[in-house]
Amino acid sequence: MPMLHVEEEFDIEYAASLAARSLELMAKNGISATPANFTLWFNYALGAFPSLSKTMNTLLANKRKFDHFINRDLFSTFVKEQVGPVDGGAVSSKINNVIVDARNHLTVAIADSRTQIEALDQVSRDVCSGQDTAATIKRLQNELREATIRATTTEAKLADSSAELERIKESLAEAEIRSKTDALTGLANRHMLDATLRSSLIVAMERGTPLCVFMADIDHFKKFNDQCGHQVGDQVLRLVAKTLQAGVRSEDLAARYGGEELMAILPGADLRECLQVAERVRMNICRARLTRRSTGEEIGMVTVSIGATQFALGESLEALIQRCDAALYQAKRAGRNRTVAVDELDVPLLSA
Repeated sequence: MPMLHVEEEFDIEYAASLAARSLELMAKNGISATPANFTLWFNYALGAFPSLSKTMNTLLANKRKFDHFINRDLFSTFVKEQVGPVDGGAVSSKINNVIVDARNHLTVAIADSRTQIEALDQVSRDVCSGQDTAATIKRLQNELREATIRATTTEAKLADSSAELERIKESLAEAEIRSKTDALTGLANRHMLDATLRSSLIVAMERGTPLCVFMADIDHFKKFNDQCGHQVGDQVLRLVAKTLQAGVRSEDLAARYGGEELMAILPGADLRECLQVAERVRMNICRARLTRRSTGEEIGMVTVSIGATQFALGESLEALIQRCDAALYQAKRAGRNRTVAVDELDVPLLSA
């Protein structure tokens, strides 16, 4: 059944009209009636998501083809419920333990306060009855001292509970960072790359702004691994990743695509700006010199081949990456250590 994402109930006739409208739109655009596709187009016909409606209207107005990939991307972005990587059960258990401890501390503090109030009432009665003033004052001092000790103890225990909550908060933040970061390079991982690229495509379609990506592949990477060992290979990868991160703009995302391939997403950048950034990264990598940490021996120059392309309105994430990969392949064939861009017709725009 489609996810309606609204609170009110539909009458049968209205639901049927929406379903018919959805199927009509799907047939008109050549879309197969899979459950996910029907759910997507039903929600579009329903108007459940303003951002979905805006994006779909843009695509329809530009007469873009709704292939399998773009339907899947739209479904994943606007409809499909996402499940986070954090273990919610374990976190809830920790927070519940903190709550129980804090409640116990407060329960004890309340009981102590009642006892203290009763003791102070008795002191007040003693004063009124004319009992020994010195003894009464001494008892009052003792009660106030005990009250101070109890309050200090309760405050310390609650401070411990607050500190534990802060540690849980920090561990959640660290877990979120780890879930988005590649352990070896420190760049965004593939999961984060895909999510960012998908959302960037949607923004580009909604706002009509440019979006570019480029992919960098380390030249002769296998040689470093085979001749110098995998530790040196890892060092090469980290060097390139660090240079890529330093070379992109603050609003860009640098990520590890897989193996020795890295990728950058440049929202708002046209192809000319993308090529400038890509060339800056490539030349900075060329200038870097890799040495063995143990001996200081220079290992050799590291170079990368880069393929760049600009998002064509309405194309799928897979199509965009395929064109970028095609540009990278051309850079490799042309002799490596160069940047090649491919426009929508796969024509080389730049090779250096």
